[in-house]
Amino acid sequence: SFPDKRNAVTQLEGSVMQIKKTMERVPGGLMVIPLLLGALCNTFFPNTPKIFGSFTGGLFTGATSILAVYYVCMGATISFKTTPYIIKKGGVLFMAKVGVAAIIGIIVGQFLGEAPVEEGFFAGISTLAIVAALNDTNGGLYMALMGQYGRPKDVAAYSIMCLESGPFLTMVTLGVAGLSAFPWQMMVGAIFPLVLGMILGNLDKDMRDFLKAAPAVLIPFFAFALGTGLDLSKVWNAGLLGVGLGFCVVIVTGVVLFVGDRLTGGTGVAGLAASSTAGNAAAVPMIIAQANPVYAPAAQQATVLVAACVVVTAILTPLLTAWGAKTFGAPKDLPDENEA
Repeated sequence: SFPDKRNAVTQLEGSVMQIKKTMERVPGGLMVIPLLLGALCNTFFPNTPKIFGSFTGGLFTGATSILAVYYVCMGATISFKTTPYIIKKGGVLFMAKVGVAAIIGIIVGQFLGEAPVEEGFFAGISTLAIVAALNDTNGGLYMALMGQYGRPKDVAAYSIMCLESGPFLTMVTLGVAGLSAFPWQMMVGAIFPLVLGMILGNLDKDMRDFLKAAPAVLIPFFAFALGTGLDLSKVWNAGLLGVGLGFCVVIVTGVVLFVGDRLTGGTGVAGLAASSTAGNAAAVPMIIAQANPVYAPAAQQATVLVAACVVVTAILTPLLTAWGAKTFGAPKDLPDENEA
């Protein structure tokens, strides 16, 4: 019959391949897998963008342009109309995350400066890599964990933490650490797309609804373009360091964020849920190097380190959050008087 044929066609169409679901099974997969594909292309077929040029070449070399659009769309999701709770919770987590990155950046910067370590097991580690890994929280992971263990307003606290996105705060941290500073034009240029998106999204709800779906779509594209700047021959050592860096991010920021959350009346679980590195943080080192060439020697390996850190924290943070909810109580179970 006709309905049976239609169901058969639907089943056939749905069973061809599940590319997106497969990618999402990998921690940070929508960022990491395209990044790896780009790195494979660059390692084994380095002349591809020159051979094909045009739009194909643009996919290999257009990371900066794609990221500019990404930050406009990301900014559109940040609402100016937040409740006092959201400002308090999100503000504390935001300041704790950025504050610990700044303190560690200042300390490490005194020993390493702008250049990466050149020899030994720690070859490739740099102040740039450490600060970029610490500065930005994996928002999708945080919101998913708070959706499970928290309340809607705990999820909404990420609207404040979104301000971590992009290279601006990393530039500020590196400057505060006494390292090479950036011209004010570069600083403004780094944050302008995010601010523009915030203005558009708050002036027009339809514009916000229109733009808010784009960030997730753009992630694989800028990740691939970033990957085409990586050499896989250097990934192994950087990957091992990235695992260690990922553990450090979860432990160091997890402790600070846990304390900050407890001080604002939470159970500490929201802080643990924010102890991760965002996928788009892997884009920051290259942007920093474009803004100030003194960081160019550190940028490539810093990108690999941060990408490895994204994967490690995406695995560890949910485990730590689940343990925190079991040990200290889930935010959703708090009595009403502690919710304000």
